Amino acid sequence: GTASRQKGFLGCIRSLQLNGMALDLEERAKITPGVEPGCPGHCSSYGNLCHNGGKCREKYSGFSCDCTFSAYAGPFCKKEISAYFGTGTSVTYNFQEYYTLAKNSSSHASSFYADMTLNREEITFAFRTTRTPSLLLYVSSFYKEYLSVILTRNGSLQIRYKLDSHQDPDVFSINIKSMADGQLQHVKINREEEMLFAEVNQNERMKFTLSSGTEFNAIKSLTLGKILENSDVDEETMKANSQGFIGCLSSVQFNHIAPLKAALHHSSSAPIIVKGRFTESNCGTSTGADSTSSETTHSFADHSGPIDEGEPLANAIRSDSAIIG
Repeated sequence: GTASRQKGFLGCIRSLQLNGMALDLEERAKITPGVEPGCPGHCSSYGNLCHNGGKCREKYSGFSCDCTFSAYAGPFCKKEISAYFGTGTSVTYNFQEYYTLAKNSSSHASSFYADMTLNREEITFAFRTTRTPSLLLYVSSFYKEYLSVILTRNGSLQIRYKLDSHQDPDVFSINIKSMADGQLQHVKINREEEMLFAEVNQNERMKFTLSSGTEFNAIKSLTLGKILENSDVDEETMKANSQGFIGCLSSVQFNHIAPLKAALHHSSSAPIIVKGRFTESNCGTSTGADSTSSETTHSFADHSGPIDEGEPLANAIRSDSAIIG
């Protein structure tokens, strides 16, 4: 464009790079008179193919799905990141280190954890286990506030929020059935100040109200499995923590953090501590296999190729051959 904005370029520009760096034209367009963000590209047509919080990124001849802030991987952010936890296994993600790191590298992340106080949480995960009681997820605070998600002895799910260090925790029980039946269970927990919403296995969303407070102050760490640090928690959480969690955890997301993915794929760079038997597994898979590359570019320029009509193979039943698929 031009300084007078009377002449210059009329049209659409996208995927502008300068010295190898992609410029965020869309953010600049939002604050520039006469320029509108949202230049149509591949993402306007195919962006909905990026799932589970994956962001569509324009490429010259296609697009890719950025799974950085997703608990999933694969070209479309649909591959579940799952791990098997053995007895006593502990995975701890330290927010304080993340905040220090993010302050210098990501304005989005640093503003999100600006003062380490949360008024809302978005939590999703899936699990399989046959053990009760079990501790599924625990978030601690420097002020002895905490959130714990546990399975009680009878297999019901409990969400326990303590946002006031002088009060007992708020306890919300979901007694649908025993969730320690070895089947994959999907859990969504959203808090918006005093309102808490929970959804299990895509059933009707339940609504609860917190009485212990609305601010989760000075969050410290998130633990999957067994809590190893000295923590002042209620008796039921302590019972659940006696063996921690034994089984499969999958696609764990806490706001913009994917602790399981960080532990398995970025353990050297992430502020994470892993203790005990912890192995990546496909135990949380509910869809078909997917590539793990998050940089795959999906081009729609050429759809030519043979079409499989599903016809049976001729002469396939022989003693020296095998059919897969």
